[in-house]
Amino acid sequence: MQLIGIDVGTSATKVIVIDERGAILASASADYPLLQPQPGWTEQNPIDWWNATIKAMRQVLASPGVKSDAIAGIGLSGQMHGSVLLKQTDNPSKLDAVLRPAILWNDQRTSAQCDKITQLLGGPLETVKKVGNAALTGFTLPKLLWVKENEPQVWSATKCVMTPKDYIRWMLTGNAAIDVGDASGTLLVDPATREYSHEVLSAVGIDAAILPPIIESAQSSGNLSTWAAEQLGLAAKKIPVAAGSGDNMAGAIGAGVVVPGLALSTIGTSGVIYTHSAVCRKDVAGPTPGRVHTMCAADGTGAKQGHWCITGCTLSSGGSLKWAKDTMFPEVSYDQLFADAANVAPGSEGLCFLPYLTGERCPHPDPFARGGFVGLSLRHGRGHLIRAILEGVTYTLAEILDIQASLGIPIETVRLGGGGAKSALWKQMQADVFNRPVAMTNTEEGPAFGAALLGGVAAGIWPSVAAACQATIREVERIEPKGSDRYAKSRAIFSHLYRDLRTAMHELAANS
Repeated sequence: MQLIGIDVGTSATKVIVIDERGAILASASADYPLLQPQPGWTEQNPIDWWNATIKAMRQVLASPGVKSDAIAGIGLSGQMHGSVLLKQTDNPSKLDAVLRPAILWNDQRTSAQCDKITQLLGGPLETVKKVGNAALTGFTLPKLLWVKENEPQVWSATKCVMTPKDYIRWMLTGNAAIDVGDASGTLLVDPATREYSHEVLSAVGIDAAILPPIIESAQSSGNLSTWAAEQLGLAAKKIPVAAGSGDNMAGAIGAGVVVPGLALSTIGTSGVIYTHSAVCRKDVAGPTPGRVHTMCAADGTGAKQGHWCITGCTLSSGGSLKWAKDTMFPEVSYDQLFADAANVAPGSEGLCFLPYLTGERCPHPDPFARGGFVGLSLRHGRGHLIRAILEGVTYTLAEILDIQASLGIPIETVRLGGGGAKSALWKQMQADVFNRPVAMTNTEEGPAFGAALLGGVAAGIWPSVAAACQATIREVERIEPKGSDRYAKSRAIFSHLYRDLRTAMHELAANS
């Protein structure tokens, strides 16, 4: 038996094929353009996702060892929070159901709508109590209100709202649905109940009739249609399509983070700390409600409800390193930059870097936060600058971990993904700063691999997501901390720099 995972990313759609042992049989991706009609706006045409899915699927099906008639299940993952507005859901093959380009997770046009939502729901604290999250521009609901207020003709024609991977599900099966993970990232769902909040819908004036049914992530959302099978080049047979989940949730499945005590640190352009929780915990006790996001984990099935997850996102982690290389050291390889940084002692000889190059979301929800080096002197060279960037990103991730731990979530081991799992220096740094063991697994396909496992559970290959992870995922490297005191003084200084410099950051942002 073979399984397919489809991950609808921001720059490309990836398709992988695995067997029941978790071995990768084939992988392919197809990219598409990002539309930016105005500064701060980001959109994509959903049909581009579908065409990319077809292209990548046909590539993997042509790979040796992949057999179309052996495919037992399909799972989905994708970029979260995007808004796909459809005028009808009766026939995907018409290819003209989309009313406008999808507004994406990183679109920044909706600050006024976020303020309105917060006011309608009773303030920041009440908003987090009701939907588990603060109203941020990345989420789906502010986008819907923006369309309702600015494009009334589009809104009046809208019959169904979907997130990106759910549009692909509709194209695959003809069924409209959303999984609990993506649903809890819309601001329309109370993650504690895993259902749409009628109180919220009433407050913001949205009719529940345009929202798709919510199902658990490893639950089958229907079988692949004959039309879709022909488009993709798959055998026309009953292949169940799992509900799937957002990329953060599916990525955690792909790393085996499905039990309490495990966390996942993923460093890409942004950095995310994901922790698994057996109970629903909301960030309502801190000075700023909703610094971290409470959502539903992707481990539920049609027979058993899943758990929850707490995530925190820092916006410029690997992005900070890329910025430094591109602007200061374009002729120097990443390997050389890491080697230079490794020759500098922890603490970077009194140099700190604030990684707020695109504003910040967590631990400081502040779009006007700005980055910078503090403590720079003539003795600091390239190695100090790079090491300070790595440390600043890691300190920020550690602050997110501390917030999650303060909610009562046990965090014993942190598994690593993305760029932070590829550098020996950065791996040891995370272990030391987190003061916890860090581990690498045998899987590197992230959300696409998690999606394939969800497809396997929906197909009945495994009885649960935990069983699927146990059968396919294992730790291949484990690094113990050498002592958090190596970074203690530097991190203590870093912890108050944002507060000390916030006013100046805002003044500079206003003049930019």
